[in-house]
This record gives sequence, structure tokens and C-alpha cells, in this order.
Amino acid sequence: MSAHEIDYHIHGEEMQFVEIELDPMETVIAEAGSFMMMDDGIEMATIFGDGSQSDTSGLWGKLLSAGKRLITGESLFMTAYTHAAAGKKRVSFAAPYPGKIIPLDLSTLEGKIICQKDAFLCAAKGVAVGIEFSQKLGRGFFGGEGFIMQKLEGDGMAFVHAGGSIIEKKLELGEVLKIDTGCLVAFTRDIDYDIEMVRGVRNMIFGGEGIFFARLEGPGTVWIQSLPFSRLADRVLQASRHYGKGGKDEGSILGTLGNLLDGN
Repeated sequence: MSAHEIDYHIHGEEMQFVEIELDPMETVIAEAGSFMMMDDGIEMATIFGDGSQSDTSGLWGKLLSAGKRLITGESLFMTAYTHAAAGKKRVSFAAPYPGKIIPLDLSTLEGKIICQKDAFLCAAKGVAVGIEFSQKLGRGFFGGEGFIMQKLEGDGMAFVHAGGSIIEKKLELGEVLKIDTGCLVAFTRDIDYDIEMVRGVRNMIFGGEGIFFARLEGPGTVWIQSLPFSRLADRVLQASRHYGKGGKDEGSILGTLGNLLDGN
């Protein structure tokens, strides 16, 4: 099934949203909670899975598609936005936290991208959103965010979101890159991905960077984020505890926020 051809424009710098332009009967699918706004004439429909299953696949095929999403911790359902009027219409989807939206043209990326399970934002209808199970025990036990990853397959446009600044690195054959597991956003299908333990007892105990990192070997392309949401959430939680328990600047806005978060 060929994906619908959609045009798009990404707005903003640190808090971005993507505006999708649809021709009549074109459809875009999106994660629940990412919708921002749309023109009149676009119809919403809640669907099982990602909508990539054909009508001939039957109930079992649709349930299998939805079940794959459930394994990755996502909702059983997605929302499809279809332009059912004349002319061109626009629908927009917003990033959930500060960072960048990465457009991925799967037709130029060998038809498949593997990404962190919470990175997917929206895609043209026909792009399949599935799961990428690890073949190696190291990833399964120690991969953290990288254990069960999503795979985006097809020949259309897909959009993923990541935190902070984003860098795209192209690895040559045999070239190796080591990354914090939370900073890994996505990579192309030919990248060899595994988990390695940090060397040295002092590094593991006192390094403060965790004891495992992702090891990626080329050839292929890797997208990396500077601020994983888990890291941001940990820092906010630590700060709220400090300022809410009599820390400095207790009378400031941050101190008040900390008190509220702690229930004081």
C-alpha cells in the first residue's frame, strides 16, 4: 500500500508544530494528544492501530496492528484526519515538550526507520507503525528507553519528535558511535545496534551517567537528542523537592511550584 503524498511545514524554534497540507481524500494519522488545530472540512476518525491494514485484512489483522502499539506502551487507537472537502486543507500537530520535529521521508530511507517508542508524532496514511523487538539479550535487560523500539515502514512522510537540539550523524561502514541510551532517537535499518557496559568500577559507581550506553555501528544514519524527556523530568523533580523543602529562593515562583508539587 502506497502512503498518501502530503505537504508540510514545520513552525517554531524550540516549541514546534508541524502543519500538514492535505488534498481531497488525503489522510494523515497521529498519536492521541498531538492534535493542535485543523481547517473546516477535515474529518476525524478513531482507528485501531495505525490504519495501514487494508479492509481485506479482517478483524484479526486490525487487532494485531493495534496490539503491537499496546506492547510499546501506546494507546490501542490512533486518530486519522481526512480531507473530505474541496481545495486544500491544513491540520497541525504540536510537539509535547521543547525540542525539534524531525521529518523523515521513508521513500529515501530504504522504507524503514527504527525510533524510540515515544518519538512518533504523525505520518501519512499508509505508513505502518510497528514494534522492533531486540534480538540480543543485552538490549532487553539493560537498554532502558531502547529496549522495545518502534519501526516506521512505508514510502511516505513520517514525523518524530525529540528533546533539546537534534544532530543527524551519518556513519560509514564499520564506524562506531557510543550514545547515552536516552539520547538515541532513531536510526536507519542497516545500523547494527547493541548495549555496552561502561568500563571501570569508578565510572559505573561515581560517573553519574549510568552503567550502559548504546553502541551503533554503520553504515547508516543516526538521529540524536541532547535532552531526553526522562532527563528533563528528573531535573524538574529534583528542583521541586529542593525548593519546596526550604531551599534557597523558597519565596520565588519555583519555590511556590515546588510546594504545590509536594502537596504543601
